[in-house]
Amino acid sequence: MCRSIKTLRPPQLAEEATEEEIRAAALQYVRKVSGFRAPAVHNREAFERAVDAIAEATAELLGSLEVRGQAVREAAG
Repeated sequence: MCRSIKTLRPPQLAEEATEEEIRAAALQYVRKVSGFRAPAVHNREAFERAVDAIAEATAELLGSLEVRGQAVREAAG
């Protein structure tokens, strides 16, 4: 659905995703789902709330994921 959203977990990223990367992914998602690149003034608050909620959920998800075998790959690299 959103091919422009990059994977934000190892091994795609060498380090943890930054807040900016998480927010950018959330923004791309909301743009795709809403069909608006930039919302009209009367929709801006709802748009921003959605971006905030998705960014928060994304950060929580990334913080909860266990990437198995990562330590093995790091030691081999």
